[in-house]
Amino acid sequence: MSTDIHYDCMILGAGAAGLYAAIFAAERGRNVLLLEKGKKPGVKILMSGGTRCNITHHCDIRGILESFGPNGKFLHSALASCSPQDVVDFFEAEGVATKVEDTGKIFPVSDRAVDVQQALLRRLHRSGATLATCEPATAVDKFDGGFRVTTPLRTVSAKHLLITTGGLSFPGCGTTGDGYGFARQFGHTIVPTRPALVPLRTQPAWVPELKGLTVSRAKLSVVEANVSKPLNIRSGAMLFAHFGLTGPAPLDVSRAVSSHAKPSSLKLEIDYLPNETEQQYEAFLQHESLHQGKKQLAVVLAEKMQRRLADQMLVLANMAPDRRAAALSKDDRRVLVGLAKRMALPLAGTLGYEKAEVTAGGVSLDEVDSRTLESKLQPGLFFAGEVLDLDGWIGGYNFQSAWSTGHLAAQWV
Repeated sequence: MSTDIHYDCMILGAGAAGLYAAIFAAERGRNVLLLEKGKKPGVKILMSGGTRCNITHHCDIRGILESFGPNGKFLHSALASCSPQDVVDFFEAEGVATKVEDTGKIFPVSDRAVDVQQALLRRLHRSGATLATCEPATAVDKFDGGFRVTTPLRTVSAKHLLITTGGLSFPGCGTTGDGYGFARQFGHTIVPTRPALVPLRTQPAWVPELKGLTVSRAKLSVVEANVSKPLNIRSGAMLFAHFGLTGPAPLDVSRAVSSHAKPSSLKLEIDYLPNETEQQYEAFLQHESLHQGKKQLAVVLAEKMQRRLADQMLVLANMAPDRRAAALSKDDRRVLVGLAKRMALPLAGTLGYEKAEVTAGGVSLDEVDSRTLESKLQPGLFFAGEVLDLDGWIGGYNFQSAWSTGHLAAQWV
C-alpha cells in the first residue's frame, strides 16, 4: 500500500450527492478525493427514471419540504443553498436541456440519464477533484489531523470526511449500506432502514390477470384493521403487474407497508374515480340503467374506466359479464360504487430493497447539524444524500435532496 496523502476533503460514494459535493468543494479550492467502490460513478443516476433520470421536481422549496413529511424541515438550509431551479440551471449550463412533464417531473429533453451523468463527470473533471473508482473504503479511523481511510490499494487521510454512500436500495448499483457502519463507528444512531418507493405485492389471484393495465389516476390508502385513520394516502398513476401494483401512487404509499410489523395484515383501499363522489357515480349508474338499459353493463362501466378493469369489477360483484344495464337495483349500484370508490385489496408486502428506489431510515437527523451537515458527535465528519434519514415522494424529490445536501456540505468541508 502507498503512504498517506493528505486531502482537505475525502468523499465516500460517487452517487448524486457525492458527485455534486466533490464538484462544489473543489471549485471552492479544496483538494478533494472522491472514492467510489464501483467501476462507474453515478450508476443509480443511469438507472433512475427508467434510464431517463428525473433530476428534480417543478415546484418551490415548500413543495420539496412537504414531500419528505416531518423530516422535511431538516432540508431548509440545504434547499436554500441549492433549490430546484439551481439544479436545472446547473445542468442547462452543462449542455443538458431540460423539460417539465405534466406530472411536474423534470427530465433531460433527450430522455437520456447518461447525459446527466456525463455532465456531472465533465464538471467534476474541470473542478480539479480527484475521482478514484474500484476503490472501496474498508476502514475509517480518526486521528489528530483528521480522518484516515484504508482501501485495498492505499491509506489516505483528509481533514474532513463526507459520507455519501447511499442506502440499501438497488443493491445492484453497489449500494450496500456501508455508510451506516462508518456512522455507527463514530457513535451515530441509525434509524431502522426499510425499502421505500418500492412496488407492492398483493394477495388476490385476479390482480396478475390485469398485468399491463395502467390506471392514469387513482387514490390509494393503506389501511389497517381497527384503525380509523389510513397509514398513508397518495394519488397518482398505478400499473397492475404480475406481482401486484407498481407506478407512482403505489410506490409513494409503500413506506407505510414496508415499515409495518405485519404487512400482510394491511389492505390497500383504491378509489379508481377520485374526481367524483360516490353519490355522483351512483347517479351516473342510475341514469344509464334508466336511459341506456340495452347497453351491456360492462360498456357502461367502461365509460369511466378501462374495459378490462370494468370486466373484473363485474366478476368481483358476481354479475354476469354480458349483463345489460337495465334494471340495476339500488343494491347492485352500491356494490359497483363500493368497488369503484373503495376497493379493498389485501396486501402481501413489497418487493424489498432489490426493487426499491430509495431507502427510508438512516443516519439520525437529530445528530447532524442541518445548517452544515456536520456531525454533532464528531467534528469534521459530514453526511449527505440517501445515507441520511430522508426519503421523499417519487418525482425527483430524492434527487433534489441529494443535490442540495451535497451542495451544502461542500460549503463547509
